[in-house]
Amino acid sequence: MSTDRSVERRTVLTTAAAAAAAGPFAGLVAGPASAATNPRQVSLHPVPDARDGVVRLHVPEGFRYRSFHDTESTVTLTDGTVLPGRHDGMGAFPGPDGTVILVRNHEVNNPVAQAFGTGTPYDSRAGGGTTTIQVTPHGEVVRSFTSLNGTMMNCSGGEMPWGSWITCEETINGPDVGPDFTGTSNVPLTKPHGFIYEVPASAFPGDGQSSRRPIRSAGRFAHEAVSYDERSGYLYLTEDDFAFASGFYRYKPPSDPTVVGRIEDGGTLEMLKVVGTDNAHLEAHQEQGATYRTEWVPIADPAPEFPYTPGQVAPTSNNDALTHVARQGWAQGAAYFSRLEGQVADSGVVYFTSTQGGGPAEQGNANPAGFGRGSGQVWAYHTASGKLRCVFQSSGPMELDLPDNITTSNRGTLVVCEDNVNDNYVRGLSKNGKLWNIALNRLRSSTGVDRSNDEFAGSTFSPDGKTLFVNIQSSRGMTFAIWGPWHKIGV
Repeated sequence: MSTDRSVERRTVLTTAAAAAAAGPFAGLVAGPASAATNPRQVSLHPVPDARDGVVRLHVPEGFRYRSFHDTESTVTLTDGTVLPGRHDGMGAFPGPDGTVILVRNHEVNNPVAQAFGTGTPYDSRAGGGTTTIQVTPHGEVVRSFTSLNGTMMNCSGGEMPWGSWITCEETINGPDVGPDFTGTSNVPLTKPHGFIYEVPASAFPGDGQSSRRPIRSAGRFAHEAVSYDERSGYLYLTEDDFAFASGFYRYKPPSDPTVVGRIEDGGTLEMLKVVGTDNAHLEAHQEQGATYRTEWVPIADPAPEFPYTPGQVAPTSNNDALTHVARQGWAQGAAYFSRLEGQVADSGVVYFTSTQGGGPAEQGNANPAGFGRGSGQVWAYHTASGKLRCVFQSSGPMELDLPDNITTSNRGTLVVCEDNVNDNYVRGLSKNGKLWNIALNRLRSSTGVDRSNDEFAGSTFSPDGKTLFVNIQSSRGMTFAIWGPWHKIGV
């Protein structure tokens, strides 16, 4: 899509008026008039990258940015790791001397000849994992290293208040499961996948290494993102299952992680259900502000392993394995969502995106063409009351086009990454349901190939809220630091 058309697409932003809100959802959809609740339209301008002067993003007036770890060329980290690319979810933590520690996912799928990076991998034939980068607030790299390797399709995750990043595998591949949607055999893999892993946030390799042990009781399914709510003591988890309905889950660790300093295995997993409605079609069109009472149903077998003969294709189909956990919830009436992706917790409310929600209801719980025919929803779950509210629903791709990763600013504004096949934006979502632009991808490769349809991912603010770090994901990933007068654009 051309620059002129993309500007036209957003010049007049359609705003969906949020329903009057009170009580548990005042944090996003209501509040006093301010820059954060009544943002003006924000114009974007081409701005040269502080790294080399090339225009890669359009950003608001007064903003600057620097890119780093551009894997169009080979990037070697401080520890000798060759960066694998496909930068996805990411968390930001305070580092020494005013620096920022980023823990970043790499969404690499299918078996590889050898896991990337240093250290003993979880699975020697899996190509995903995380890297940790110490940077200045303006994106100048101080050091970088492998912090987890041997995992697969590390998509998003979540920042933990005790100083860790939880990374999620968006797959259930393994030697015990048949080929996935790519058609590639899983025989070379040595371990089952589809779990979450904890990575301590540290500027130093010796302290910033994951144990490389999966938290199996938190489920084996197509994980996307997590967030921890200190008020309830639960870890909340989203599922991104393209062809089938996705679920919203919570995991109760056996010990308080704020005391022991980590998420322990051996807890209980549950799936959300709407009270009084079995298999509620929440992927379908919602009235703005629609609110549901919810309950949770138990998942008895969260971490299945399936029979197989080493060296042979496993008899269990990938789809059967992919839905093994969800089917336990559906049998008890758990709700259907469409592609739950980004998630963040803020003041007792867990916000999450439904990337293709908002269209006509699906028939049943499967659609090979993609479960969900809308342009996206943003949901909020209030952990104390158990109420779920649809706080935003896109009227179509000209408004908000397939929301993915999200984060919150210090002012409570949601920052949403788009992942569609046209122009991709980073968008702001105000407390009263208004959208505006923050950044537009204008990336081209060194050979002139248009990459403006590459998705944004991994949005996360520095601890002081002054710098937004975000990735552009493709086989040739890249990370950006964006800074400027956030208060002037309501962020």
